Amino acid sequence: MSKQRVICVVGPTAVGKSDVAIDIALEYGGEVISADSMQVYRGMDIGTAKLSPAEQRGVAHHMLDVVEPMDLFTVATWKEAADDLIHEIAQRNRLPIVCGGTGLYIRSVTDDLTFGERPQASDIRTRWQAYVDAQGVEALHQALQEVDPASAARLHPNDVKRVIRALEVAETAPAPLSHDYDFTEKTGRYDVLLVGLWMERQALYRRVELRVDKMVEQGLEAEVKRLLAAGASAELPALQAIGYKEMVQYLRGDCTFDDAIDAIKRNTRRFVKRQLSWFRRDARIHWFERTADGAFADGEADRMWGTIRDFVEGKYHIRHE
Repeated sequence: MSKQRVICVVGPTAVGKSDVAIDIALEYGGEVISADSMQVYRGMDIGTAKLSPAEQRGVAHHMLDVVEPMDLFTVATWKEAADDLIHEIAQRNRLPIVCGGTGLYIRSVTDDLTFGERPQASDIRTRWQAYVDAQGVEALHQALQEVDPASAARLHPNDVKRVIRALEVAETAPAPLSHDYDFTEKTGRYDVLLVGLWMERQALYRRVELRVDKMVEQGLEAEVKRLLAAGASAELPALQAIGYKEMVQYLRGDCTFDDAIDAIKRNTRRFVKRQLSWFRRDARIHWFERTADGAFADGEADRMWGTIRDFVEGKYHIRHE
């Protein structure tokens, strides 16, 4: 029996993943499943660059606005919902398209990760040490960013011992986001095409800064005030996200408004670097270059569409190691 085909559109923040995913959906009759760990929260629209209904261009989008910021949400929760959605979309004879920059969410689909019983602390430390030995300190820090952004913001990537300890705590907490799996690439339940988008680093950083400026114009400060007024604690994982954490610091009087905006831009640039480090380690990704104006570099669009066409028509299958 053939596996269900799934396209994943991945890459760093601000590279233009959402528009490309929508283009693919319009071309092939698809629906988009968001793989963004912050866009699941209701009321967090501006700071997460959540698409408006008009920007979705009539394409069905899933896994947006599914929980309150006060609720616990883990990769295990997302994976279970994504599997159900992929099945439902396929049953409608539509193409499932997973789109986002949360690397662990993407990996849970490509490798069919399972999140079961909590391992012993010593096993956790051994596993993460093996991971950092193989993948490097930036990838380790990125993994912490996705499970405990507050600790990730506090700890330097080179502080490997404390980063591993934070990951251990995240796994053994009463309501953990478990990482009980090995990190080698392996075959999952789906036939997945990974479409990666990249851009020259300085151009991408400029897009990041423009995006932050747009968030400010759209009312990021007011959005954070509404969340706090509604009872969302500043210590919640949701409000530790980049953009929200810095704005909370400003509202508390810990920094000036300009300092908060500068910090958002700086922390987003650092996050982009960690995202690229994470995705670049996956040899299965087909990379396509974008330009600063959001277009594709010469010849890249044709190459991408050719790859997608061959995949959808069954002429190309991912080879897993």
